[in-house]
Amino acid sequence: MWRFLYSVLFHLAMPLVLIRLWWRGRSERGYRKNIGERFGFAGDLPAKQNVVWIHAVSVGEVRAAAPLIGKLRIAFPQNPVMLTCMTPTGRRTARELLPDDVDVRYVPYDLPWALARFIRRTRPRMLIVMETELWPNLIAVCHAHAVPAFLVNARLSAKSQQGYLKFAAIRSLARDTMQSFTAVVAQSEHDATRLKSLGARDVHVTGNMKFDLALDDAAVARGLGWQAALNGRRVILLASTRDNEELSLARAFRQVSDWPAGHAKDSATRFKQRPLLVVVPRHPTRFDHVFAQLQNDGFVVTRRRLFDDVAETTKAELAGADILLGDSMGEMHAYYAMCDIAIIGGSFQPLGGQNLIEAAALGKAIIMGPSTYNFSEAVQLATAANAIVSVTSARAAMAAAKTLLADPDRVRQLGTNAQTFAQAHGGATDRTIAIIESKIK
Repeated sequence: MWRFLYSVLFHLAMPLVLIRLWWRGRSERGYRKNIGERFGFAGDLPAKQNVVWIHAVSVGEVRAAAPLIGKLRIAFPQNPVMLTCMTPTGRRTARELLPDDVDVRYVPYDLPWALARFIRRTRPRMLIVMETELWPNLIAVCHAHAVPAFLVNARLSAKSQQGYLKFAAIRSLARDTMQSFTAVVAQSEHDATRLKSLGARDVHVTGNMKFDLALDDAAVARGLGWQAALNGRRVILLASTRDNEELSLARAFRQVSDWPAGHAKDSATRFKQRPLLVVVPRHPTRFDHVFAQLQNDGFVVTRRRLFDDVAETTKAELAGADILLGDSMGEMHAYYAMCDIAIIGGSFQPLGGQNLIEAAALGKAIIMGPSTYNFSEAVQLATAANAIVSVTSARAAMAAAKTLLADPDRVRQLGTNAQTFAQAHGGATDRTIAIIESKIK
């Protein structure tokens, strides 16, 4: 009954959904493209059989899916691979990371007829859903078409668990959806317990697949080139910032006086320059807004898109700037490579934090704010490994950065601890593949 009512409400809401889609297309044109895919039309897709279908909602999930897809191609060599996502940035990231023969498209809206059309066209051998995307009709239609569905790298915060359990209708929909998965593969024991409370049955714990993401060597080399162009100037990275965190952190950065010296050969330059603040917003639709906001607050800001390599003009741009805005996609490893300290965004607003694993894998000293529920297990493990500095505010983050820059040995030790921590927790992808293979006959 609840799923029927949910479907009716979803149909009634479609005019608003389409208006929102078109509205978002003002700043991100990708939302206005390939709209037919969102209704299950796949006319450009040759009819296939036994497709391995992976659904990853956006950039983070797509990046986590990349190593899984590589291993799925080995485990199921006869089956074409298809990845669906919901956002244009996720789609672009997939095209950058994945082989050309992996079909990438938008997932249909959670409408039974759209999903049924899509499944008849693609004939999936299985569906693998990354993290915790609980779409009742998606899983129900797969179940009706005898398509095994797996929820992998699954996580569920205590806050989200309470939201699902609060209302009877949502609790019932979540239970029916969870019980229709062939297996659920959780990141941690805490996640597994919470998922079971929603009705998940066959639950396994494998760790976090984001620990298995391969580093982009070309991007790392690019970032090291940018670092070399700074002539010893220190770099503090604000990674994947969200919802006005940039301004509060930048103001805290400006309030710090007497930054420790860098390593420039010219002592006058070394003692006069503050560190370069590199700001990389989480969502590309905010790039222009963040640039204008920081400029209006009096900062000298340059942008990544103004240069393509480390040339003399690049050096001049960086030398005269307070802030470099990282307004590019697919270069996060380059930004991490160029920094001395990484401050992880999403943790200075009540948003649960962003992924710290990539910074750890690159051996960086990491600072995080108080809101980390999206990555609570990873943060706890990193804390136990002495691989992270936790702070309570933007001002405390910059004070911690100043203290660290005055102690290079401490920065190096934190980076070493972080890299060791990241390497110690790999292997979740292989364990997930083994579970999937055991269920697929």
